[in-house]
Amino acid sequence: MLKSFKMTNRIAICLFRNDLRFHDNEVLAHAHSNADFILPIYCFDPRHYKGTHQFNFPKTGAHRVKYVLESVQDLRSNLQNKGSNLMIFHGKPEDVIGQIYNKLQGSSLSLVCQSEVTKEETDVENCLQKISRQNKANFIKIWGSTLYHKSDIPFPISGIPDNYTSFRKDVEYKCQIRPEISMPKTLKPLPDCGLPLGELPSYQLLNSEKPQSVPYSAFPFEGGETSALQRLKSYLWETDAVAQYKQTRNGLVGTNYSTKFSPWLSLGCLSPRRIHWEIEKYERERTKNDSTYWVRFELIWRDYFKFVSMKYGDRMFYPSGMKGKRIVWKNDKELFQAWRMGRTGVPFVDANMRELLATGWMSNRGRQNVASFLVKDLHLDWRLGAEWFESCLLDHDVCSNYGNWNYVAGIGNDPREDRKFNMIKQSMDYDPDGNFIGQWVPELKNLPGNKRHSPWILSTGMLSSARISLGEDYPNPVVVAPEWSRHQKGKDGSRSGPQKNGNQRGIDFYFKHPNGKK
Repeated sequence: MLKSFKMTNRIAICLFRNDLRFHDNEVLAHAHSNADFILPIYCFDPRHYKGTHQFNFPKTGAHRVKYVLESVQDLRSNLQNKGSNLMIFHGKPEDVIGQIYNKLQGSSLSLVCQSEVTKEETDVENCLQKISRQNKANFIKIWGSTLYHKSDIPFPISGIPDNYTSFRKDVEYKCQIRPEISMPKTLKPLPDCGLPLGELPSYQLLNSEKPQSVPYSAFPFEGGETSALQRLKSYLWETDAVAQYKQTRNGLVGTNYSTKFSPWLSLGCLSPRRIHWEIEKYERERTKNDSTYWVRFELIWRDYFKFVSMKYGDRMFYPSGMKGKRIVWKNDKELFQAWRMGRTGVPFVDANMRELLATGWMSNRGRQNVASFLVKDLHLDWRLGAEWFESCLLDHDVCSNYGNWNYVAGIGNDPREDRKFNMIKQSMDYDPDGNFIGQWVPELKNLPGNKRHSPWILSTGMLSSARISLGEDYPNPVVVAPEWSRHQKGKDGSRSGPQKNGNQRGIDFYFKHPNGKK
């Protein structure tokens, strides 16, 4: 409910960006403790719905548009349940805040928001700080996106280690994870600022169309805090899936092979500290093993990319990357089109890219492989892949995305320049029965499952009996790497499942290269 106020009342404007939740939200908690009125707002910034920087792909693709809309609507509902509401605008935050300041002149004003890391977001923060100063309003930024608080890590930002293991060991040994922020049962009321509460924008206004749903999507969940907390409950308490996470995290089909927390983490619908403390409780009451630890391991990876991005700044977006290494990349439009549309003729690559295009989701194993294929087999500019992922992925996180693509391209910190994934070996190891390929590359569904990995080596008779004409029904491969032949021998072409490797890293909270086999 909107309430009138006296000029002496304190009003806190809470600008939501990537913290779309009520639980463990220090921005809201600070405002509630230090103001008489709270004005929560969310801005659909038109800059987020234009083209990407270099190649002009839709910066926020249709699947993430839908996910953002769901998450903002859920935030509004949850704030209403706490006696508040959410004002929704379509406009740049700095313009919207200036408009609100004009409406509230003479009041004691504060603007509170979560600190972000990369340039586009910090440029907005600088504008907001300037506008706040001009309007004699306090501008307060609060750190709230990581598992370990920025103030608690045992290094200055300039001293962040250039390899993950050193970072992880130090923070695990020297740091404590802070408790969740205690939230009030009800929030302070809204002030009457003379502006409408606003409604969700249409897909058209966001330069998008509503995407079609896919019944067999590995991520069939809605955006928003409500769905996030239900998923956390389900993954831990209802299914005990967390207790097998380390063994299943490289899966490809289904909802429970991995946590699927990353899309909610990317928008701040789910707090990493909530995940940690809920797992602590699970370990006390159910079981504690390598799998429950490995979820935290992944959360620390997410932290690491945030802090590495702060260390290297804009260098992570340059063609030469954090390392400053100049590599001549190809910019073949036809090859890239084949990659992004899942028409390379390499079934494992195509299945993953089609899943991304149809659902906005791709497994961690898939992300590793298609990224390696783009830069190491096709030798295309890594930024093509980074911007396409930015456009398509539900869980796009700028630090994890560009940090990982730097890594894949051999231009990041802690690079493994010789790393190259063998598409056929990976396909046989992680989709031995060809079920994933059959789901996303239906042109090959009439082949026996263990024959779907490299159809170009099959006899004309086998292809004919499956009613497949390569080059017509399904493309010939755009490239055939010499190392693939080592895994294309045998009577039936089948192989056993993936070998276990205790050093392998999953990437459930975005994607990064494992220490395991190529």
